[in-house]
Amino acid sequence: MTTSITPSAAAPRPRRSKTRGRELDLLARYPKTPRDPLARASARTEADRAVARRFDRAFFDGERRHGYGGYRYHPRFWKPVVEDLKRVYGLSPGQRVLDVGCAKGFLLHDLAEDIPGLEIAGVDISDYAIGHALPDVRACVQVADARALPFEDASFDLVLSLTTIHNLDRGGCVEALREVERVSRRHAFVTLDAYRNDEERRRMEAWNLTARTMMHVDDWKAFFVEVGYTGDYHWFIP
Repeated sequence: MTTSITPSAAAPRPRRSKTRGRELDLLARYPKTPRDPLARASARTEADRAVARRFDRAFFDGERRHGYGGYRYHPRFWKPVVEDLKRVYGLSPGQRVLDVGCAKGFLLHDLAEDIPGLEIAGVDISDYAIGHALPDVRACVQVADARALPFEDASFDLVLSLTTIHNLDRGGCVEALREVERVSRRHAFVTLDAYRNDEERRRMEAWNLTARTMMHVDDWKAFFVEVGYTGDYHWFIP
């Protein structure tokens, strides 16, 4: 049975020493599809980006130029990622995991299925995504802003935020990373749009649909120090 966490139930526990932030590719086994950023740039307009940034039906289940073109569950996507999260962070029954930007709760579903007794929670800015979450996680997810998480300090053993925080402007990224840090008592892992050279920057700018903040990986690392984020991280680079 899936165990959910409500804001009132997520009472803080003593904060333990956190690990120092590491660059970890914990999505290495998430299936990759061929990408052509330049073709995508020519096919999408600023009007398309404005539609995508509403994060409603058009983004998740509308036309491909506005987002996913149909965001549906398939076990081959997240189950390998769950295995790596479990291994790296030692996830076990009774621990608490939060997914910031959980969408329809696919990752939470696979976490709960693989680790019975794990306590899960998810938040997303999208009413549409939360309203269409998988049935077994609907009690565990809620609409909320990453900049103001509705949980007590040190409520979670692991806080995840995958390709979400960069959708905020720079000030919003400051708030969201500090919120991730606040509600985590031990581990956190985020993935962010980034680049390492001019060619990757051009590809990222061409590919981008929703991100408002994209930085060089070294700038992101300096940003983590500036805002006090001590968790793990990796990059999305098309």
